[in-house]
Amino acid sequence: MPSLSPRGFIPFCQARIDLCMSLSPDRFSVCIEVIFFEVPFLERIAKVKELGLPFVEFWRWGNKDLAGIKHEIQRNGLSVRMFALDSLDPTTTECFTNRDKGILVNPAMRKSFLTGLQDSIRVAHELGCTMLCATSGNEQKHLSREEQHQSIVDGLKKAAPILEKEKILLVLEPVNSLVNHPGIYLAKASEGFEIVKKVNSPCVKILYDVSHQQIMEGNLISTIRNNIDWIGHFHINDVPGRTEPGHGEIYFPNLFKTIGDANYTGSLGLEYKPTHSPSRKTVEDCLKCALISFPVNK
Repeated sequence: MPSLSPRGFIPFCQARIDLCMSLSPDRFSVCIEVIFFEVPFLERIAKVKELGLPFVEFWRWGNKDLAGIKHEIQRNGLSVRMFALDSLDPTTTECFTNRDKGILVNPAMRKSFLTGLQDSIRVAHELGCTMLCATSGNEQKHLSREEQHQSIVDGLKKAAPILEKEKILLVLEPVNSLVNHPGIYLAKASEGFEIVKKVNSPCVKILYDVSHQQIMEGNLISTIRNNIDWIGHFHINDVPGRTEPGHGEIYFPNLFKTIGDANYTGSLGLEYKPTHSPSRKTVEDCLKCALISFPVNK
């Protein structure tokens, strides 16, 4: 085994990268909202193609050139892995973009949530995407924590049969309330896992963002091991600053090995802000670390 370089990255030959990539070509997705920011949005899809990765993901779709995305995806032979719930209806869109509305935690927003879900499913089918992402919305002062928790469960239970029929996976993302999203209700993955277990649908899981959860709870490795069946997607980034892996406090060789040892067969999204190197090099470095850390027979 080659020796570890500073911050846990492992240099090894390009042939080894190609071997690992051929064994696990469908694991990695690049968030083109933040990676390859050096070029216009639609041009970022070709940049992902140049890396030999199969998937892109992005945030909202209501403010995107969907026809342009579809054209570039098809031209480059890629797929959209995931995007966030949204709508073209102005009232419904505001419920997703203004977290104070409490899209999932507020029962009064249930109709808007389901409308946005249906709108997003239609777009997902148009783009050939099979995964959508949702967050909880901000805490509602007029509701107790227990009421808000139950509202999320109830909303997702309403969504589950729709998702199962349409063959779409919805991943619920807990995001940190201490640094990036003050006021958010669902900040800890531990509560997120409680919620999706109550919903108990193969089409409702957790998006486990490692920097959000390092901030909120830590204990990443044990949490992943104990809940791997309820994780539908990972977001890979470092802390502080949501930077590329290797420039913060998370030790990624052990993290990636844990994911591989847990027999995880889903995808991992690279969603970070490149700050120390050009975007392409940050992705290549992350893949070197990830792919050598995964057991090669996975």
